[in-house]
Amino acid sequence: MDTEAGAAKAAGADQEPTLTVDELAARAGVTVRTVRFYSTRGLLPPPVIGPRRVGQYGHDHLSRLALIEELQHQGMTLAAIERYLEQLPPDLSAHDLAIHRALVATWAPDSAEEATRAELEKRAGRALAEDDIDRLAAMGVLARADAPGRYRLDPGLLRLGVELLDVPIAHETILAARTVLLEHTRSAAHALSRLFRDEVWNPYEESEPDPERVAAMRSLSAHMQPMVVQALVTAFQRSLKEELRAAFTDG
Repeated sequence: MDTEAGAAKAAGADQEPTLTVDELAARAGVTVRTVRFYSTRGLLPPPVIGPRRVGQYGHDHLSRLALIEELQHQGMTLAAIERYLEQLPPDLSAHDLAIHRALVATWAPDSAEEATRAELEKRAGRALAEDDIDRLAAMGVLARADAPGRYRLDPGLLRLGVELLDVPIAHETILAARTVLLEHTRSAAHALSRLFRDEVWNPYEESEPDPERVAAMRSLSAHMQPMVVQALVTAFQRSLKEELRAAFTDG
């Protein structure tokens, strides 16, 4: 990776706050040693060197770390991850990387992590008041475990939920938006599943056995979920841009 381009990208166009390597590791839920190891392998862009020669990391490093950890969770070797990351556009923002990580996460079954209050706040990168915990729970980011002071959290949603804590939007509006998304995505999933069943699976079951067709159907079944999720994300992004552009133009 190009050092100057990586450093410029790490600075970020959003004037984002910078993190030390210890803060970055705590937010990502990894060790400092892991961060440095990934850096030496070229998996992470170099930090911006700040005052007193201290390396400063940004949100793009955090998002890239989350993507690397997700790829490892899928069983990919570091060599495979290196090849995977080399294929990504070099100018991906932290937001783009977060979306990419969410798509990768669809390859694996849903999973939740359990954490103490201290571990949760380390991952969040900030202290969390009881009201913050209640809001994160209402958004489906975490749930209180049976043991006192322990929480079950969705690592993929935690960063988004923490960012929403500071968004100047009423909590009720955020929950209403979540309801809209859940209702429409469930409707889309139902319609797509029915279409797959009626137009693809049922005709396959009624057809004569064919080894090549059996292999093709197995491959399709294995790759259907990530393909559909990526198509939905792309379509939603485009539709949302069009709707926002129209809304603000009309206004």
